[in-house]
Amino acid sequence: MADEVVHTIQLSLARGYQFQASFETFPNALPLMLDEPAPLGEANGPNAAAVLAAAVGDCLAASLLFCLRKSRTELQGMQATVTARVRRNEAGRMRIASIEVELSPGIAAPDLARLKRCEGLFEDFCVVTESVRKGIPVSVKVNEPQDTWEG
Repeated sequence: MADEVVHTIQLSLARGYQFQASFETFPNALPLMLDEPAPLGEANGPNAAAVLAAAVGDCLAASLLFCLRKSRTELQGMQATVTARVRRNEAGRMRIASIEVELSPGIAAPDLARLKRCEGLFEDFCVVTESVRKGIPVSVKVNEPQDTWEG
């Protein structure tokens, strides 16, 4: 794998607080509609907090799955339940306070030792979870409009 992978996502305002996200790095992927819950939006799609929680859960499930497959564990499926708790911080701003992930791999009893081994390894290989835990630098630039109109 390359030392750096760049993902480019385009977000376009659809209406209200709905944004359509298109993933340029994955041209065959369907766009994802994001929306805010009421009273701002109409909850016609997940909001950013839910998408981040899904990304954490997906990354952890994929990392555990990789480890189990690498150890030749026979799997009958994998389920993940992710709970993101959003609450107000000291300044009264809504923030993701915690993300809880419960993974349920479908494995046979003889493979429990392999599962135990993977439990000590897989989290460290999850790109998203380890990045979120450590904090990700975010830079923001607001472009001046090229065309303006009299409103």
